[in-house]
Amino acid sequence: MGNAALTVPSSVVPVMDQWMRDTYVMTGPDGYYYMTGTTATPGRVFPSGQVHCWDYNDGLYMWRSKNLRQWQPMGLVWGFDRDAAPWQRKGRPLEPGAMSPNKDRLDSFYRAVWAPELHYIKSKRKWLLVACLNGDAGSFVLESVSGKPEGPYRNIKGNRDKPIFPDIDLSLFEDDNGQVYLVGHNHFIARMKDDLSDIAEPFRKLAETPYNPDPYIEGVFITKHNGKYQLLQTVWSVKKENGAYSYLRNDGNKKDSLYSYDVVIAQADNIYGPYGPRYAAILQGGHNNVFRDREGNWWSTIFFNPRGIMGARFKVTCRPGLVPVKWEDGRLQPDSARAAAFYASFKTN
Repeated sequence: MGNAALTVPSSVVPVMDQWMRDTYVMTGPDGYYYMTGTTATPGRVFPSGQVHCWDYNDGLYMWRSKNLRQWQPMGLVWGFDRDAAPWQRKGRPLEPGAMSPNKDRLDSFYRAVWAPELHYIKSKRKWLLVACLNGDAGSFVLESVSGKPEGPYRNIKGNRDKPIFPDIDLSLFEDDNGQVYLVGHNHFIARMKDDLSDIAEPFRKLAETPYNPDPYIEGVFITKHNGKYQLLQTVWSVKKENGAYSYLRNDGNKKDSLYSYDVVIAQADNIYGPYGPRYAAILQGGHNNVFRDREGNWWSTIFFNPRGIMGARFKVTCRPGLVPVKWEDGRLQPDSARAAAFYASFKTN
C-alpha cells in the first residue's frame, strides 16, 4: 500500500474546479471527450460549509473537451423533476439534519443520483447513460432520444417502472462483437438484449478469486486489454495497529483505520470469469474508469477522495482529475512521466 510507483503521481491536480465524486470520462466518436460524475446541486447552500451529495441532488450533469484540459459545461442532461419516472422521483422524507454530522438543517428529503457513466454503443450507434440512486433505490439505464450525448434521455424499457439492478454502482461494457453487458455492485453481471431495451438474462455473480475474507468492494468497471477482460474494482486499504496494511476486513480493532481508496484489478479469458487474483493497480485513485484517448494512450479518472491519507495529501478534494496510466507486463499502473508532462503543459494552457 506504500508503493510509490503505483500511487497517484504528485503532479496530478484537478482538471477543473467542480465539486465531483466518481469521475467518469470517455472518448466520443465525434472528437470530444465527455465527463460525468456525482455532483451536488449547483448553488446549494451548505450550513456546515462541506459540499456533499449524500442526501439529495438535482440530476446528471455533463462536460466535454477537445484536449482533456479545457472542459465545457453542457448543463443538466437528466433531472429528477424534468425527466425521472415516478419510482426514480419518489425519494423519501428525512428528519432535517439527518445526513449532517453537525446536525445542520441541510435537508428534509433523501433522493440523489450517483456514479453516472456515459457510453457510446458503437454496434448500435446509441448513447446510453447508467447511474444509481441513493437510499437503496437501485440503478437504471437511460437512452438518448436525439442520438446526441447531451440527450434528452429517457428510461429504457427495462427500468421504466422499477430499477433494472437493485444495488448501486451500475456499469456497462460493450464487447468486441457488439454484445453489451451490465456490471453491478457486489460482483454481478447480466447480458443486455440486442436492442438494449432490457437485460436478456438474470444478473449472476462473477466468478472471482476473492480475498480471504473478502472486504467491501465498490466502483466496478470492465475493460479489455490484449484480448483479456480486466475487472477493475475499488477497495479501502486498512492501516493496522502494528503499522501493516491490508485489504482484508477491519477486525473491529478501533486502532485500525481506513488508509487509502485503491483500484485493484483481476483478469479473465471470459467476461463471466473466472477472474484471477486481484492486484493493486492505482493507489489512492479509487472509483475510477479507464479509457484510451484519440492517440491510443490510456488514462484513469480520479476524484481526490477526502478520506484517509488522501484527505491529508491533496490540497483540494472531490474534484475531477486524470491519471495517465500504462500497462507493464500485463498490469496497469500510473505513468508518472506522462503525468508530469501533461500537467506541466496543463498549467500553461
